Amino acid sequence: MSCQTPVILLKATIWVILILMSIVGESHGYRLHKTRSRLGHRGKFNGDVYALEGGHKRSRVLYVSPESDRTPFTPFTPFTSFTPFTPFSPMRSPSFPKTPSTPPTKPTRPPGLQVGFYKGQCPSTNVDVEATITAKVQEHFRKDATLLPALLRMQFHDCFVHGCDASILIDGPSSEKAAGPNLSVRGYELIDALKGVAEAECPGVVSCADIIAIATKQLIKLGGGPEYSVQLGRRDGLISKAQDVSLPSPFASVTQSIVAFGAKKFTPEEMVVLFGGHTVGKSHCTFFQDRLHVGASLFDPNMDPSLRRQLSLTCPKDTTTNNLAFLDQNLQSSNRFDNSFFDQILKGRGVLPIDQALARDPQTSGFVLQFAQNPALFNAKFVSAMVKMQALDVLLGNQGQIRKVCSKVN
Repeated sequence: MSCQTPVILLKATIWVILILMSIVGESHGYRLHKTRSRLGHRGKFNGDVYALEGGHKRSRVLYVSPESDRTPFTPFTPFTSFTPFTPFSPMRSPSFPKTPSTPPTKPTRPPGLQVGFYKGQCPSTNVDVEATITAKVQEHFRKDATLLPALLRMQFHDCFVHGCDASILIDGPSSEKAAGPNLSVRGYELIDALKGVAEAECPGVVSCADIIAIATKQLIKLGGGPEYSVQLGRRDGLISKAQDVSLPSPFASVTQSIVAFGAKKFTPEEMVVLFGGHTVGKSHCTFFQDRLHVGASLFDPNMDPSLRRQLSLTCPKDTTTNNLAFLDQNLQSSNRFDNSFFDQILKGRGVLPIDQALARDPQTSGFVLQFAQNPALFNAKFVSAMVKMQALDVLLGNQGQIRKVCSKVN
């Protein structure tokens, strides 16, 4: 049988059906309207088909002229776009337009501060840049344990001016770094080293402000203090002016200190627990020398006598010296982060004027006693206050920038 035979038979069958429908329509008072039809799913049928519609009493089949852009259907009109289905026709799956592939995009920075902020933010998803920074901190701490008090002080001095935005790191003759209270701040070399490893693994992603927070948190742990999860996501500030530096004075009264901390939304209890950071670190004679000698403006007759004799040798009367003394005078734990500082100031062995005043002023003495008696309470309260301080007026989202070098803006 010729391959054209099924096609011819199909055309003939359709033509017979149309003739029969015309006869039925004539005899029953129906007329046919020209419509379009599609046959099957294999292609388009472009012929004219007629549909029955109720008409007048003596209706007849109406002749409708074909559209100007169409060829009227006849049994011999060739099919141009329709291939009849046979059992041997291959089945084809419907085709769909391909979705264009899009290049991978840089991960979106999560909003706000959060633990684990940098997961998935680096070019290589296998990189844990926070762990890399932490390992580098451990390496430096093994060589210099005094980095703990240095970073605690840096963190505090940075956050209390324009918030925790690493503005203290910016170089310049009139930057925060050049302000009087910051002249003795240390730890800049550590931050530069940490920034270096962060840029090597995760370029342009980790802020200098977050590096300070990670380093401080890890050093507290290495120094024997409580461990906590540091929240990250800070961005670096663009402004650093020495004239903006205003920090609570070591010579301030307790009331003045409460006012200064209250301006940053800290309670008196949170203020006292943050002063507990003085459990590590040292102070220059300039800040306590007048408490030691009779006739001096700040002479303290209630200081522990043995401590006075000891410190008088370190800071002789009527001399200018650059000597240092531990703020926690329990020499067995002077380099260890614990609650010993509070026990010492309760015994009259505070070094700075404000430290000793905390134990004597009724606004704060109760907190001092609690922290001296309960190291677990001190640790818990310190973590809470530290997390709060490290979130002070931070820059987020598109604010500020991610510095390429911590000592200067991009």
